[in-house]
Amino acid sequence: MGRVKNRHTLWLYDDTWGLVGSHYKGHNCTTQNEFIEQAIRFYCGYLDADRDGTYLPDTLSAVLEGALGALGDRLGKLLFKLAVEESMLMHIISHDTDITPDELEHLRGRCVKDVMRTHGMIGFKDILRFQKEL
Repeated sequence: MGRVKNRHTLWLYDDTWGLVGSHYKGHNCTTQNEFIEQAIRFYCGYLDADRDGTYLPDTLSAVLEGALGALGDRLGKLLFKLAVEESMLMHIISHDTDITPDELEHLRGRCVKDVMRTHGMIGFKDILRFQKEL
């Protein structure tokens, strides 16, 4: 059966109640009561952290999952945009290039080696120098 909430009287200083009023909406709480309940649970978890080592890792894990999830979404969008731009470049270059499939495979192998050797930090100047040597 579900938990039942009960009414409790709370005596607070006016400035403390003002903190509740100014912060509850900014922390995704729909009511001031919800904010107070979360604050009490957070503070009790903080106090119990000395005795119970699971509170901090769980709290830290939840914060990191949120931050890393947002970062992953952002990186995914940027990688998609980059892939679209790269596809456009490949279409433009292939339209104006006379290269055989064998030469293309040889070039792919060289590019894989270059990227592995430089850990992905190969620059246009390096490619230009190589092409001019040919």
